[in-house]
Amino acid sequence: MRKGWLLAVGLALMLAMVSLAGCGQSGAASLGDITGLNLSSQQQGIWVTGEGKVTVVPDIATLGVGIEAEEATVAEAQAQASDAMDRVMTALIENGVAKKDIQTRYFSIQPVTKWDNVKGEQVVTGYSVTNMVTAKIRDIDKVGTIIDAVAEAGGDLTRINSIDFSVDDPSPYYKEVRAEAMAEAKAKASQLAELADVTLGKPTYISESTYSPPVVSRAVYAMEEAKAAETPISPGEVEISINVQVAYAIK
Repeated sequence: MRKGWLLAVGLALMLAMVSLAGCGQSGAASLGDITGLNLSSQQQGIWVTGEGKVTVVPDIATLGVGIEAEEATVAEAQAQASDAMDRVMTALIENGVAKKDIQTRYFSIQPVTKWDNVKGEQVVTGYSVTNMVTAKIRDIDKVGTIIDAVAEAGGDLTRINSIDFSVDDPSPYYKEVRAEAMAEAKAKASQLAELADVTLGKPTYISESTYSPPVVSRAVYAMEEAKAAETPISPGEVEISINVQVAYAIK
């Protein structure tokens, strides 16, 4: 009886070991197949990049302008800044800037402090109010005139932080630069295929990115400059570009 029981246990253990060995082999084969598929899918074809670009004269100027006032109290500083900003806004609108093209970008009320040697700490001496807007100027020829007008309107409180030149609608130029980018990508892929002694197939993947950087000029404009001749402004040129990444199949 005891021998029969031991024989049954031994057979059960042998069957379990065989089953586990089979599962391990099956699992390893499956993992290998998946790994092989992932690697091959990442390595297929010829991957290249291409770029197309064109330089154009900008038709939009975005002016960063505002007011900074400092007084003993918040109420006094805010009142002074508000009055000056009203005059600046009026000057912008009277010189052809549409209300929809004026946007508040920054407003702050901050304490002004200095070090007190007697107390050994920073003490508040007043308050500063800053109100900055961006104004989109659609008539490039009037940029200098508008700068002078807002500087005079705001007086010594005027701050002009930046002038950005850009193209309002770059989409008409994209067709040209896109064709240039794709032609460059295909030329690269054709050369690589020839060097590798393979036949180039059709594109299997295309990705595009566009870039149209603004021309930026930064300065703090002083009232004394406004009293001279009209401020000269040169918009220069901006570059519009498209980059493509293309994967070509190999026949």
